[in-house]
Order: sequence, then structure tokens, then C-alpha cells
Amino acid sequence: MRVLAAFVAGLAVAGLVLASPPGRESAIFAGGCFWCEETAFEGLPGVVSVTSGYIGGHKKNPTYDEVSAGGTGHAEAVEVIYDPKVITYGKLLDVFWRNVDPFQANGQFCDHGTQYRSAIYTYSDEQRDAALRSRDAYQKGLKKAGFGPITTEIVAAGPFYYAEDYHQQYLAKNPGGYCGLGGTGVACQLGLEVKAK
Repeated sequence: MRVLAAFVAGLAVAGLVLASPPGRESAIFAGGCFWCEETAFEGLPGVVSVTSGYIGGHKKNPTYDEVSAGGTGHAEAVEVIYDPKVITYGKLLDVFWRNVDPFQANGQFCDHGTQYRSAIYTYSDEQRDAALRSRDAYQKGLKKAGFGPITTEIVAAGPFYYAEDYHQQYLAKNPGGYCGLGGTGVACQLGLEVKAK
């Protein structure tokens, strides 16, 4: 998986954006630092690759420094390429909700700024509908647990720009690196009752 992600990230230097391989689908999640998001999805059965990048902004081919400065409007995100015969989009949504703090409008835990907002970027009406259903189901569980309203965006995916090579699989290369994900302690599975852990 890391070899494929590194290859894809290398192509990003030329500004190329690849379509999903035949029989595979793509999902994009933003939940704070993309280093941490990568680790949430890597290794799941059916996940082919996880690549860090930028989405949701107004500048073509943004750099990490530009995104970090907050002037491009992009969020740090991961593109998850997966085999839908092995893992469902609903399961990916479940993993996303378990790892993100959906209440911080522009940040995750100690990371603050619009680039760290939580968002689900969808490629189809089916993904959008599934994301909205999962959000609504999760909100019910969160309310029972005493939490407020979810601020996570659910929007159609625009261009996704691959992050620089040194960001790809960063925590695998730097096992002691910083990770700010922690979740809320409330689990959600699409189509199932939401329950506290």
C-alpha cells in the first residue's frame, strides 16, 4: 500500500490527478492532521491505498506552507481508495466518525485553523446520502451522550491535490510523530444503533 501511495504522490508533482483503478472506489475524509487520518484507514481489509492531500480550497496545486498559512481555503484530507466488495463506504464512515471530533468547526484537538476542519467530501449522490444518514445517526447518539451539534461539513468533492512526498505515510516513517486524533468515545455504525463505547 505504501508503494502505491508513494507512486501516486510522486505523480502529484506533475499536477496529475488519477481516477480510481477499475473495481475500486475513492472516498475523501478531512479530520485534522492528515498524518493521523492516514493511520485510521491504513491496514483496513479492502483499503488499497491512503494518500494525504488538500481539498476544498480555491488555489490550484497548493503547497503545505500555503495551506498552513490559511490563505487557500483547503483542508488537510486523505483519499482512501478501496475495494467495495471487501469494505463498504459505510464502514469507512464509521472509522471516520470514531476518530474525529465533529464539534470543532475549524480545528481538531490541539490543531487550529480552517485547514484542520472536519469534512466528508463525496463523489456521488450515494456517498452523499450515506454520509448524511451516518451523520444524523451519529448525532442522535451524541445527543444522548450529552454532546452538542455536529459541525462536520458534507460537501461534493472538488479537486484533490496530493500532498508533498514527505507527508505521505509520515507516521510510519516517524513512529514517535505527533497525532492529534482522539474521537469522542461515542461509536457510530451506519444503519445500526449508535451506542456509547
